[in-house]
Amino acid sequence: MRVEDIPGKRFAVIGGARSGLAVALLLKEHRAEVFLSELAPEEKMPAVRAELEAHGIPFEFGAHSLRVFDAETLVLSPGVLSDAPVVREAHARGHGVVSELEVASWFCRGPVVAITGTNGKTTATTLTGRLLFDAGVPAVVAGNIGTAFSEVVTGMPPGGTAVVEVSSFQLDHIRTFRPKVAILLNITPDHLDRYEHSFEKYIASKCRIFENQGSGDVLIYNEDDEVTRTRVASGAAPGLRLLPFSLQGRVAEGAWIENGCLVTVLKGRRTEILPAENVAIPGLHNLSNAMAATLAGQVMGISGPSIRRTLEEFRGVEHRLESVRTVNGVHFVNDSKATNVESVWYALQSFVSPIVLLLGGRDKGNDYSRLQALVRDHCRVIIAIGESAGKVRESFEHLVPVHVATTMEDAVRKGARYAHPGDTVLLSPACASFDWFEDYEHRGRVFKSVVSNLVM
Repeated sequence: MRVEDIPGKRFAVIGGARSGLAVALLLKEHRAEVFLSELAPEEKMPAVRAELEAHGIPFEFGAHSLRVFDAETLVLSPGVLSDAPVVREAHARGHGVVSELEVASWFCRGPVVAITGTNGKTTATTLTGRLLFDAGVPAVVAGNIGTAFSEVVTGMPPGGTAVVEVSSFQLDHIRTFRPKVAILLNITPDHLDRYEHSFEKYIASKCRIFENQGSGDVLIYNEDDEVTRTRVASGAAPGLRLLPFSLQGRVAEGAWIENGCLVTVLKGRRTEILPAENVAIPGLHNLSNAMAATLAGQVMGISGPSIRRTLEEFRGVEHRLESVRTVNGVHFVNDSKATNVESVWYALQSFVSPIVLLLGGRDKGNDYSRLQALVRDHCRVIIAIGESAGKVRESFEHLVPVHVATTMEDAVRKGARYAHPGDTVLLSPACASFDWFEDYEHRGRVFKSVVSNLVM
């Protein structure tokens, strides 16, 4: 939809959390008729109600009434299920259904670098933003990373770039969203409960990031990931510039590791960025993230020396392999953002020291068999936490000792008890956090608080 067509158009925003409120305010600012509908009771969201009232936006809490269908288009917050009754009814009535990401993109006047993947997208997004900031390129970083795209899009600086972390949920309902640069890091099973337990449907959702791209656009992707590589080969539009990155071997154009050095080739020009061991964020998966961000930075005009300085200084993001504290020789690490098995698979390979692993939470149908060899080889003990503690114990007690904790404080204290000097106590749960906590950030903050107050 063109921005000039929005005044007077009727929109119903479904979901009043961060993204829903932001897109409602954005549409109202541009003189649309907006109604917000939220299932949660209003007493749980007093700040949202106050904001809506202050801006003259009508709303309802506690249910989705027939009033939402007075709108021409429904705008979904990422937390709203695609098969929710209100969404199904909207489709049946012939209403348009779009995501908050789609709406925000209508107002973006600068290039978009969009980043998705099952794992690593927050780190890659943050790093890409840092590459731009450090080089003096005006930019905003938003999306699934925490700040809604709708919240910042109209305040972008002149000539600014939007670096946007994009989830599959946001991609499910795009129409015209077309990033100048798209990054597809990897695709492994996750959130299958949102996709009728179909990996194929989840793959299709992720690949929508490049479905509107064409001549003049760039797709950066993981050559080592078979699912990603295959889908890019079969689905990329003619004229779309493809830039793969690989840890396993050289590519014709893109990024790889050669003789221990991160190397890129773009339009025939070879650049040796830096020794891979000098990349500050740990782990092979983060080396992949660094290659993807490097390619995006170069496409956006950032020089090799500037990229090198940032890669040597960037220490990662909160809740992703975040060093918390070392007590009596035991290193405590917060990887609360590891909400699936694949994230833990990477995390377990990031440490040389023996690991005491805090694992569990609200299970999303996890298959732990992928972790068993790594647990056997890298873990001294597992501390099982949350609703899935029983499943965790059954999956690993034949490999290592498994102890069940009843609270995060209990988990940290048990971890400290069973760790030896030189070990790492790693919170890397492989599960959602909604059994004990509000979200993975809350879980990580509680872990860090307990560790900070720990006396050994």
